[in-house]
Amino acid sequence: MNNIGKNIRMLRHKNGWNQGEVAKRLNISIPAFSKIETGFTDINISRLHQIAGLFNVSIIEILAKEGDAPIPEKVDELNELKEKLLAREQDLLSLQKKLIELYEEVRKK
Repeated sequence: MNNIGKNIRMLRHKNGWNQGEVAKRLNISIPAFSKIETGFTDINISRLHQIAGLFNVSIIEILAKEGDAPIPEKVDELNELKEKLLAREQDLLSLQKKLIELYEEVRKK
């Protein structure tokens, strides 16, 4: 069982749910959920987001490995990286806008 599966299983037990209850809430079959929990199948980001929402936890909490830094530190790090990514995306949009303006200017000549 992988860490993601272990964490999902722990969350399921914490809520007192069996695999069937969780599968029903996720609108998937029990065998499909069992494969996620045992790590037999890889989980995609949309399913991971859905599971995190079901258990009312962050995706980071599901992805965390034993011995990882405490979740608040990871959340702070993630938020910092998101801010940096947003700044880069804004720079990219600005450069794209300039490129389009230059292209239109050249095209008019």
